[in-house]
Amino acid sequence: MAATTEGPPAAAPPRRSDATRAAIVAAAREQFAAAGYQGATIRSIAAAAGIDPALVMRYYGNKEGLFAAAAEFDLRLPDLGALPRSQVGAALVSHFLDRWEGDDALMALLRAAVTNPAARQRMQSIFATQVGPQVGKLSGLPRAEAAARAGLISSQILGLALCRYVLELPPVLKLTRADTVRRVGATVQRYLFDA
Repeated sequence: MAATTEGPPAAAPPRRSDATRAAIVAAAREQFAAAGYQGATIRSIAAAAGIDPALVMRYYGNKEGLFAAAAEFDLRLPDLGALPRSQVGAALVSHFLDRWEGDDALMALLRAAVTNPAARQRMQSIFATQVGPQVGKLSGLPRAEAAARAGLISSQILGLALCRYVLELPPVLKLTRADTVRRVGATVQRYLFDA
C-alpha cells in the first residue's frame, strides 16, 4: 500500500469570470472618472478591459448596473473620535482630499450624480450612511440635528470636490492643500460642534 500524505487543501484557482469582472470594474472606474457617466460607453469600457462588449452586458446588464458595481466603495472614514476635538474638521477635509485624489470611483460618482438619478441616489446613500453616523457619534446630538449637520458637511466636501477636481475653478485650484484644509476644515468644524 502506498503512503499518502495529507496536507492542507490546495486553494482553488481563481475563476476566469472573477478576473473578467475585476477587469471590467477597473476599466469602468477609469472610464467613468475620465469621461463621466454620459461620456463613458459600454464599448469604451470593454475595449479598455480587453473584452467583448457582450460580456459587460452579460455580467452587469446595462451601463447603470455597471456603474453601480464600479461605484461601490467605503469612504474609509478615520476614527475621528480619537483626535483632539479642535482637529476633527481639518482631519476630515484632509481625509476627503486624499480620497478625491486617490479614488477614481468617487470621482466617477460625483460626475455622474450631477445628471444621473441612480448615481445621485448612490451618492446620497453613501453620505447618509457613512458621514451621518460619524457626525452623530462625534457631536452627541439627536439624530435629526446630526443629519442636518452631516448634510451641511457633505455640501462643503462635495462642493469642494466639484470646484477643485471637476470644474477646476482657478481660485480653488490655486489654494495649497494646507490652505484648503485650514479654510474648509474651519467650516466643517463649525458645522460639527457650534451651537
